Amino acid sequence: MSLPLRLSYKPMEALSVDAIPEGPDWQYEPKWDGFRCLVFRDGDDINLQSKSGQSLTRYFPELVAALAAVKARCFVLDGEIVVPEGRVFSFDALLQRIHPAASRVKRLSTETPALLIVFDLLIEAAGKPLTGETLSTRREKLDAFAKKYLRGHKRIRLSPATAKLAGPKKWLTQVGGTLDGIIAKRRDMPYQSGNRLGMQKIKNMRTADCVVGGFRYNEGKKTVGSLLLGLYNDEGLLDHVGFTSGLKAEEKKALTAKLEKLTGGEGFSGDKPGGPSRWSTKRSSEWQPLKTRLVVEVCYDHFSGGRFRHGMRLLRWRPDMAPQQCTMEQVKQKKADLMKLLK
Repeated sequence: MSLPLRLSYKPMEALSVDAIPEGPDWQYEPKWDGFRCLVFRDGDDINLQSKSGQSLTRYFPELVAALAAVKARCFVLDGEIVVPEGRVFSFDALLQRIHPAASRVKRLSTETPALLIVFDLLIEAAGKPLTGETLSTRREKLDAFAKKYLRGHKRIRLSPATAKLAGPKKWLTQVGGTLDGIIAKRRDMPYQSGNRLGMQKIKNMRTADCVVGGFRYNEGKKTVGSLLLGLYNDEGLLDHVGFTSGLKAEEKKALTAKLEKLTGGEGFSGDKPGGPSRWSTKRSSEWQPLKTRLVVEVCYDHFSGGRFRHGMRLLRWRPDMAPQQCTMEQVKQKKADLMKLLK
């Protein structure tokens, strides 16, 4: 490609922080739950590049077609690929798109078509690089680019952005826990390729009370390594929903003894850990079922497909909670419309 940026160009990354930074130098955007993507177009050549530098082009033919329909023949965009499910986005459906079979990719591109949400412009339509310009300048040019070239393209949307702190607060009020979080970017800095100096992310963290249905030992040791957590489903069965491994080293010996006294129970009466999956290992199927007596409160960022997507952070033990109180109801998302945030 003859663009002034190579396909190996790295997107700017975000530093995780606990609170939204304030001040006139910050711009705020929604944090979308998808695949980060740099879009390179040079004439008929269109490439979708992941944050890790891998090509995503073959997995999203509907986006390639949408980008080919844009009248601008030369540009580089920074954005996020998402898959709508109703009025929210499904990360599980997005994962299904990464498949080796072209026939399956083609079918899913029709059944679960993706969106590209754009939030930065790195090369404008005239071929001029903008990476040396400040974010405030790039955003102005992106807004003008979107108005001229992206209007009417339903598969390509412009992410909202604001310099006012009231903006992210309004987004969280509108869509609540369905929003993955908030992104804050420095308005006075050029594009920070490959580093975290100019961007921060604030995850939309939530808490849940879970039953400890089992545990795994540390590999090669007889001390607890992780707690296996469960929630009761609508049929009253305890489903395995995830784990937490953030246990303090100085507490593991006493905790192991406490857990071993509860072994021999059924553990999970519904979905169990260690089931077949592409991530399963021999060790992942080895776990100790417990009598369902213990409850913990954990902090999590996302729940979908009956599972906490990532490992959770243990906040505290809840001896005041009955296990039967730990139901799926507490992690069900209220109806929300993420699409209303997009232009």
